[in-house]
Amino acid sequence: MKVLVINSGSSSLKYRLFDMTDESVLAFGSVEKIGIRGLQPVTYEPVGQGKLKSEENLKDHREALRHVLGQLSDPKIGVIKTLAELRAVGHRVLHGKEEFKESTRVGEKEVALLKTMIEVGPLHMPANIMGIEACMALMPDVPQIAVFDTAFHQTMPPASYLYALPYECYEKYGVRRYGFHGTSHRYLTQRTAELMGKDPKSIDLITCHLGNGSSIAAVRGGKCFNTSMGFTPLEGLVMGTRCGDIDPALIPFLGNKMNLSWDELDTLMNKKSGLLGLSGVSSDMRDLAAARKAGNARAQMAFDVFMQRLIHYVGAFYVQLGGADAIIFSGGIGENDSEVRELVCRQLGVLGISIDTGLNSRVRSKEVKLSTADSTVEVWIVPTNEELLIARDTLALAQEVVQA
Repeated sequence: MKVLVINSGSSSLKYRLFDMTDESVLAFGSVEKIGIRGLQPVTYEPVGQGKLKSEENLKDHREALRHVLGQLSDPKIGVIKTLAELRAVGHRVLHGKEEFKESTRVGEKEVALLKTMIEVGPLHMPANIMGIEACMALMPDVPQIAVFDTAFHQTMPPASYLYALPYECYEKYGVRRYGFHGTSHRYLTQRTAELMGKDPKSIDLITCHLGNGSSIAAVRGGKCFNTSMGFTPLEGLVMGTRCGDIDPALIPFLGNKMNLSWDELDTLMNKKSGLLGLSGVSSDMRDLAAARKAGNARAQMAFDVFMQRLIHYVGAFYVQLGGADAIIFSGGIGENDSEVRELVCRQLGVLGISIDTGLNSRVRSKEVKLSTADSTVEVWIVPTNEELLIARDTLALAQEVVQA
């Protein structure tokens, strides 16, 4: 019952191998700088045996995957005897548009359809597809399962996902809010329901996935009702290098003023903005904390803008839901930054929300309820585990293949 989970980036291949009999991780690792001149850094860590690092000559994703499979099944350092032990492979895929509303087994037909979606995810989709095609070539008889970042948000009503543009923009070009980080938000919904002893179908949540890329979801009855990201992952919160919500009229204005092409404007908003652009220091909240402590005014300003937008979305989603059972903090910032959590909950005190500030200051990256007994809404830290959810979906769909 071994399931391999792959996250294929434009120049990287990250993976995690699960034994699904108990959902334990057997090994994980990565290959970096794929397709870049020179040797590729490889990290391989069989659980309990220490991390192994090397540099290899791996020119593309297929060669990188072949190397990974060789390590996993190596007689000395491997964790499986043969590749025949692999039950299925799960792939994290950025975009499924409206064609893929749930995790799906993929073959040549589905890959061809995914290639038509590259235009809505040009940075991620080619790499996701390369990972799938590499696995199909090297393991032709092993089921390949695609798990989509957009799928969880497909339950949003039109009032949540439509833009106020001419309707033909949606009908002809699929212009709508899709949302991302859906695998994380779905995991957080399911896990929080377990922790609270509630039926996932009856739970209302605000799930905050906060990291270098950040998004929030309003969950009603276990399904996504609204989310902060839009047609692309650029919309919504202030992020590490992404601007989040801006007046769209700024785009032609800045293009003219700065003499920037459309591609250069895209780079400006996605890679040079956010915490990095505002602070001039870093895209990492930890670096900003050090700069703020040293009296850096721009670092403080960047933090304040981040918090303002975050509180805005949490409050708006709380009202849209008509209240919530819990607010969940996850992701690198959500799980580890006690100040962010405290400031959000302090601002929400007007709604009767309160947390144990002492407990909040002590805990990092562990499942724990922070809210006090008299809080109107429970507040939790729940570390996300997208890979495990992908593995669960992958196993379930692979078993359907066998039963069929």
